[in-house]
Amino acid sequence: MPRRVPECWSLSILSILAIGLLAADRPGGLTPRPGSAGDLPLALREDFERNDRVDWEFTDPNAWRVVDQDGNHVLVQHQKSKYEPPVRSPVNLALAKKADVGDMVLDVQARSTAPDVGTRDLCFVIGYRDPSHFYYVHLAKQADENHNNIFLVDGKPRAPIGETRTQGTPWDDGWHHVRIVRHVEDGLIQVFFDDMNTPALTAHDKTFTHGRIGLGSFDDTGEFDDLQVWGEGVR
Repeated sequence: MPRRVPECWSLSILSILAIGLLAADRPGGLTPRPGSAGDLPLALREDFERNDRVDWEFTDPNAWRVVDQDGNHVLVQHQKSKYEPPVRSPVNLALAKKADVGDMVLDVQARSTAPDVGTRDLCFVIGYRDPSHFYYVHLAKQADENHNNIFLVDGKPRAPIGETRTQGTPWDDGWHHVRIVRHVEDGLIQVFFDDMNTPALTAHDKTFTHGRIGLGSFDDTGEFDDLQVWGEGVR
């Protein structure tokens, strides 16, 4: 005759399973050093567990906060920024004060919290020099002239520079792994989304040889965690 599992054990097992399901929808921790980083040193590591924002500059500080999600802290852009950029470009940005790099590899966990429409997006900045000069990666659910591309902001409204791209980025309500690879010598920019073998977007441009990095969205909301940047610092 089978032994009956005590009710308290059943509840414990269910609790463990529930915790496992919650954990599966959260960032998986800092990823191992990717081969694409080569000999580049680790320039920036941020998991937001210090629960502060001292190393970040925001286009609108009131639109951002660090939130505890089941014991794990994440950077949350919870509302649209009250910010008007000098030229047409993303409105909601959090810029790392440190890590001005040239050649680089950026790894981050990201989650879109915007309504599930075609323009749903998150943005990732590299080569940031000032509010009118930088690159940004725009990952949106649909691809058109202004969505799901790599853009150059060079003293005038952003211009798409992508050479290859997917038909859209499959944002849902879960966390996703984003990686950006930058080679200054030939101008290469590669963007990976979950699949770290095949780039979702590519471009070549040599306008900016170095700069800071940033996270955010054009006009939506999102969350970020487990950021790492490998790159040679520029003084």
